[in-house]
Amino acid sequence: MAEGKEVIVHVIGGGLAGCEASYFLLRKGYRVILHEARPSYVDNAHHTDLLGELVCSNSLKSKALDNACGLLKEEMRHFGSLTMLAAAQSEVPSGNALSVDRDLFAQFNTAKLASFPNFEVVHEECVDLPDEPTILCTGPLTSPALLQRLGAMVGKGHLSFFDASAPIVSKASIDFEKAYYKSRYEQGDESYINCPFNRDEYFAFVHELTHAQRALTHEFDTRYFEGCLPVEIIASRGVETLRHGPLKPFGLARDGYPKPYAVLQLRQDTKLGDYYNLVGFQTNLTYGEQKRVFSMIPGLEHADFIRYGLMHRNAYLDSPNLLNEDLSFKEKPNVYLAGQLSGVEGYVESAATGILAAAYLERKLRGLPFVALSKDTMLGALVDYILHYHGSRFEPMNANWALLPNVNKLERMKAVEESLKRVDDFIKESI
Repeated sequence: MAEGKEVIVHVIGGGLAGCEASYFLLRKGYRVILHEARPSYVDNAHHTDLLGELVCSNSLKSKALDNACGLLKEEMRHFGSLTMLAAAQSEVPSGNALSVDRDLFAQFNTAKLASFPNFEVVHEECVDLPDEPTILCTGPLTSPALLQRLGAMVGKGHLSFFDASAPIVSKASIDFEKAYYKSRYEQGDESYINCPFNRDEYFAFVHELTHAQRALTHEFDTRYFEGCLPVEIIASRGVETLRHGPLKPFGLARDGYPKPYAVLQLRQDTKLGDYYNLVGFQTNLTYGEQKRVFSMIPGLEHADFIRYGLMHRNAYLDSPNLLNEDLSFKEKPNVYLAGQLSGVEGYVESAATGILAAAYLERKLRGLPFVALSKDTMLGALVDYILHYHGSRFEPMNANWALLPNVNKLERMKAVEESLKRVDDFIKESI
């Protein structure tokens, strides 16, 4: 950054990637203008105009370091991640998972960024890309107008798939004569509420679920993302499929009761513990059908649905053909891409790419040559996937150990140590 000259960086999109990119650059002393379309632009998935609002779930997945997403979160902590700070302040009990109170999480993100005097939020829909240094983080709900602009810039480079969110119910409306607290496989706490099915209840539920009315998807196709299928689509693949997915009963039996045939788990959604979400129950059923069918779940017969599930279009770009090694566009190198629009899938993955895009851009602003984060880190391997995928159809990717093919399952903790060392080396040498 030239001495005495203020450098402005535009960040488009106030989701997790946009928050992380902004936070990284603000701490480096840059002036950041964050463009967030909400609340004037309605995407039918967000419920507030807060920054970093979580839409589909309140879970950031496993805390365990030998879990791929657990390692990714630890790498982010080494970078000084805002997402990890917010999660620490808003965590709710959920066994071995890191889950948060959505409102407190977003409030923390918003307040933390607003505390910087060099930070500005402009609530407007961007339909074009600035000429100044920019990080594009509009995510899977990028507005049609901006997608059209991107399409004009990169040709056929945008694809889309559907995603869905799960319903939330009031704890006070759950029947605890049937439901009970327990975490799977005795994890040391009883964070989840469990609703057990017997065999007849399960088959009746699956029948109604697969025959229930679904909401129209209007102008979009129905190419679902396999990592986040609507529960009714899972059920349609075979009557026993749910028992090996979101309703698997294994590890959830309780003493003195018959072994359940299937079990729905509910995860705490708020710090107060007054709201719980139906784990794995992303859905595209109409609201009336959600009420009717999900009320067949034992313990939820009189459930008060605070929020119904919702299907929405998720967009992403063909990053392997569009991006340079530093996550900038080949067609517009002053614009960097981060978050789920880049082809990563998941809250943590989205946030992490926001950090790395900001680090790469900041290095360019200082006139320094590009240095890549090692592919032996989870974040480096994930970004390497979205840049160099060679298959016939590029699809979004979560953090997973397959991205590090040379890591033996029995030696994961050694790989964790090596990964974190390489992250620290990158931070020391490049940032």
